Amino acid sequence: MAKAYSETADAPRCLAPLGNIAPPAFEIPPYACDTHAHVVSDDPDAYPVVASRSYTPVPSPESAYLGMLDATGMTRGVLVQISVYGTDNRYMLEVLGRHRDRLRGIAVAAPDVSERELAAMHDAGVRGLRLNVLFGGGVSLDAMETLAAKVGPMGWHLQLLLDARQLPELMPRVRKLTLPVVVDHMGHMPVALGMSHPGFQALRHLMADHGWWTKLSGAYRISEQRPDFDDVTPWAQALIEAAPDRVVWGSDWPHVAIAHMPDTGHLRNLLARWAPDAAMRHRILVTNPQRLYDFPET
Repeated sequence: MAKAYSETADAPRCLAPLGNIAPPAFEIPPYACDTHAHVVSDDPDAYPVVASRSYTPVPSPESAYLGMLDATGMTRGVLVQISVYGTDNRYMLEVLGRHRDRLRGIAVAAPDVSERELAAMHDAGVRGLRLNVLFGGGVSLDAMETLAAKVGPMGWHLQLLLDARQLPELMPRVRKLTLPVVVDHMGHMPVALGMSHPGFQALRHLMADHGWWTKLSGAYRISEQRPDFDDVTPWAQALIEAAPDRVVWGSDWPHVAIAHMPDTGHLRNLLARWAPDAAMRHRILVTNPQRLYDFPET
């Protein structure tokens, strides 16, 4: 039986992901990639979570993650270091090392990370670093320029977990970055604020004119219209239109820190509405992630 992680009042325990996954609503192309998921070991003694975390995840180990990829029809996957582990990337790196052809990773590192550490991460399959201003345990934007200078020459990118409403005031800094930047969860701001909001317009501008990327993920984090999240469709389509070669899809499994657990298969099926054209879905699921995460060409 999996060991339980300690729960505190400030870090409530998350719901477990659903066991059933809806069948696909469209033909999943070979080499499709889920670019955003997390693994959480079922051995908290070996891989302790940080006290500064914002939530307490349920164990979501390697076997469950690979089962989810298979059930959703994903040939490839990208693991993102979960905030509750802070800069201790060990478990994710171990999983990556066992599946070098199938998986890539996004790590979390302190500004003083050494070249040797980064080289070891690269060998394991890491291709970017995540900065996180929304959940405890992450590395903040204060480290952005320092980390960008270290990983840009390696061909890596930065991944930002922020609320797009922060982008207008960050514009003087982020425009100077010379490496690719990926924004999580379509900007992680409520779609109810509308696409004319300066935050969404800033995200579109950075994608269209500065080579930024976004992940078509986390619809349930930006919409209250469960279960189909209809108000996200025009939002997602506007981002696809802004940079069709720089959008990727992610499940965000195991869907931490939310009040209503979605069906991971249903989230994948939203792509049928967001990108009705099969050729566009192939770019989102295969071609774009292959380029961004340095997978072998198919």
